[in-house]
Amino acid sequence: MFAIIRTGGKQYKVKVGDEIEVERVDHGKTKALKLDQVLLVSQDGSAEVGTPYITGAYCEAEVIEETKAPKVISFKYIRREKSATRIGHRQKYLKIKIKSIHSA
Repeated sequence: MFAIIRTGGKQYKVKVGDEIEVERVDHGKTKALKLDQVLLVSQDGSAEVGTPYITGAYCEAEVIEETKAPKVISFKYIRREKSATRIGHRQKYLKIKIKSIHSA
């Protein structure tokens, strides 16, 4: 059994027990996370496809840790203007483990 979920503008193919990194979602102080944007659920060779999402289907996940990606530097320089701008960015991620997949 697997599902295709959408979170953070990206789609992920997940099975029970998978550990994936997704863009940070506000989950409060709880370790449990409910992902309800399910696009497809496949079980025993049959697939249920949503338009665009399957109503009533969701995945339960557990938050393992919050991490950050390596720093990306954006440097802008305008010659002969004495203008230079240096900006750094670190994307925040959640490492989650899929506990269960519920179809509608």
